[in-house]
Amino acid sequence: MKIGIPKEIKSQEERVGSTPDGVASLVKAGHQVFVETKAGMGSGYTDEQYVAAGATISNVETVWNCEMIIKVKEPLEAEYKYFKENQIIYTYLHLAANKKLTEVLLQSKTIGIGYETMVGPNGGLPLLFPMSEIAGRMAVQVGAHFLEEPHQGKGLLLSGVPGVRRGNVAIIGGGTVGINAAKIAIGMGANVTILDINANRLAEIENIFDGKIQTLMSNHQNIAKSVEHADLVIGAVLIPGAMTPKLVTEEMIESMEPGSVVVDIPIDQGGLFETSVKATTHENPVYVTHGVVHYTVANIPGAVPKTATEALSGVTIPYAVKIANVGVEKAIENSTIKTGVNTYHGKLTEKAVANSLNLPFTDVETLTTVLE
Repeated sequence: MKIGIPKEIKSQEERVGSTPDGVASLVKAGHQVFVETKAGMGSGYTDEQYVAAGATISNVETVWNCEMIIKVKEPLEAEYKYFKENQIIYTYLHLAANKKLTEVLLQSKTIGIGYETMVGPNGGLPLLFPMSEIAGRMAVQVGAHFLEEPHQGKGLLLSGVPGVRRGNVAIIGGGTVGINAAKIAIGMGANVTILDINANRLAEIENIFDGKIQTLMSNHQNIAKSVEHADLVIGAVLIPGAMTPKLVTEEMIESMEPGSVVVDIPIDQGGLFETSVKATTHENPVYVTHGVVHYTVANIPGAVPKTATEALSGVTIPYAVKIANVGVEKAIENSTIKTGVNTYHGKLTEKAVANSLNLPFTDVETLTTVLE
């Protein structure tokens, strides 16, 4: 199979779809890999390294003309013209908040496989996991940065100093993102509260942090109180394939002290805060609403591409090899790959996306081309 790895064109997105080691795995499996010129430079990989791994360095048109495209972020409008029938686009898609991209994928009859909906044998999200780890850890880092007065914050140090209170961090969601955010926040010396709807998960979190963290059941009242008293609020809720529920209302944001900071990690799924009105970029990452600094960057791990590309490629490429070896129809016998198929020959095959966008859903297993 001919596999293309284009350069990401999203603002300040320097990750790349595969490391040279990942390319070598694809080539070893018998596939031709075309990498766009300088696609890996931001992650520290030269064209020469890709050539040594067996790739051909090509222009954007040649790369996008391949049978399978391996990316990091969702295609942007400038890339829609390259879509074609039967082509596989393997990347983070986040279609629930992007009806236009969904419609173009359906119209072009492109096969869209989204990393974010691929469910592992144990119910986890193996292709989302490493980026969730990075986003959770970075959320506290950027939150602390924007709490500084020169960056529009209230001028508060999360750790405090002897005789001065520590900062309060509220994390909504106790999954991978939330746990990793808590690790960094506690390490910085902040007072940390995690809210989650699962009592068993909260018990696990208590054990993980040996009682050094406050856990609360996630409900309207507890969220409101936690947000009101927080200096930094991190939104860390993800429902695979679906729009993120707006758990933090505008009224709650208004209750916060001016100069407080919110970090809305699931903004690419619509965002958790009612006041998250747009996704931002690393170039212009924040805006202020009701005196509260909103950090709503949709590709947080893109700020650390060297770490992120290596972590991502390690989990995505093995599945890419399987898909390329046997084709999508055969590959979906693997349940994890099946759950990643969002669009297939003009049909929307991810139920959560269909529900979010109010579009018809078709189970991929019912499509005759799959059953043959």
